[in-house]
Amino acid sequence: MFWLGPRVLFAVMAAVVGGALGHLCGERLGMPQLGSLLGSGVLVALAAVVDSLRGAQLLGWLTGELDDGCPRQNGFWGEAGARIERALRQREKATARERERLSQFLSGIEASPNGVLLLDAREQIEWCNQVAAEHLGLDAQRDLQQRITNLVRAPAFVAHLHGGPSDQPVQIPSLHGRGQLSILVRPYGDGQHLLITQDVTARERADATRRDFVANVSHEIRTPLTVLAGFVETMATLPLSEVERQRVLSLMGQQTRRMQALVGDLLTLTRLEGSPRPPSDAWLPLQRLGDAVDTDARSLSNGRHQLSFHWEDEANGEADGAKGLQLAGNEVELQSGVGNLVNNAVRYTPDGGTVSVRCCRRPDGALEIRVSDTGPGIAPEHLPRLTERFYRVDGSRSRDTGGTGLGLSIVKHVAQRHGGELRIASELGRGSTFTLLLPASRVRPLVSQPQAATASS
Repeated sequence: MFWLGPRVLFAVMAAVVGGALGHLCGERLGMPQLGSLLGSGVLVALAAVVDSLRGAQLLGWLTGELDDGCPRQNGFWGEAGARIERALRQREKATARERERLSQFLSGIEASPNGVLLLDAREQIEWCNQVAAEHLGLDAQRDLQQRITNLVRAPAFVAHLHGGPSDQPVQIPSLHGRGQLSILVRPYGDGQHLLITQDVTARERADATRRDFVANVSHEIRTPLTVLAGFVETMATLPLSEVERQRVLSLMGQQTRRMQALVGDLLTLTRLEGSPRPPSDAWLPLQRLGDAVDTDARSLSNGRHQLSFHWEDEANGEADGAKGLQLAGNEVELQSGVGNLVNNAVRYTPDGGTVSVRCCRRPDGALEIRVSDTGPGIAPEHLPRLTERFYRVDGSRSRDTGGTGLGLSIVKHVAQRHGGELRIASELGRGSTFTLLLPASRVRPLVSQPQAATASS
């Protein structure tokens, strides 16, 4: 109440001064008392008018844009204006801080890999991030205040939204049916809902691949185990001649080797998927890799095929054996990749057929290792799936040749880990060509030991 005293004192002083002036004027007219009364009234009224004008000036500022500062005045109205301005500026700063925090919060939601959508009590869209808009086929601005059930009409989603709180998301086909979308609905506030969307297509595909992989492995291992169990029971219960016993042991050894090959390929795939990327500065001679693959292939063929190996760099069809090449990477992986291609060609090529391996350096410096055979060839519809695990064009024939169904999958992983790719060309009745392409950064001319020592020093 600090302001009341000065205002009362000002009014009293105005009345006293006005009364004194009115008394002086009234004495001249012979009416001193009436003059005092009129003088006090006039001066008090004048003070009230001035005070009202100052108040009106402050009120005019309050009803305006408030961009300019408060009118500078003294006394009550000046103090009131200063306090009002200070309170408004503090409120503006607090509002700006809250807006900034809200903006940062919404920016964080926008950066989320999941979709976020807010519904009011009438199931109308209050806000959604761009990810949710893409998942549900919405326009993040145009579709605001639209009922979500008018825009997303999947029956499973509508039932989930109206079914009450649930900890389990619902899955619906994503836009255009190209995958699966998971939607979790959470109630909050007064009848409002929070929707969290997630594209689970890759996860569902991975789960399906894992289930198929486990089923295939179980099937592949069960077959030789069943055969072994039968042979063990036969040897334990039936009297066998020496010839029959040797035959059974031979078949048991064949099935055992089949399981060992399968387990070995599975371990190789696991190592490829879980190990670091092969080094780019560990160089090995291409010829050494070729010699190892050559030895394995000739042992597998046992003279039944015509084998041709050209591991030297070929430029325009002419070998440059003196030059030679080096490859950067993991020697075991590269040998496994190239060896699988060559051994597959030997296995699937009939006796008397031809298997050839040729290296060619491309103009961009990349290296092609081409493995060609004169086998039965592969139909076009099978080519895109050849590198899938356990995929076989002819399952019975693959098992007869000793294949595990994992060889080309291993080759693909080896190629990708070294920055390359596997290309397949085949035609029924005319053989196949498998090309392992390695990038130029992993190929260089063979460096002699003295040169290498000089370069390293």
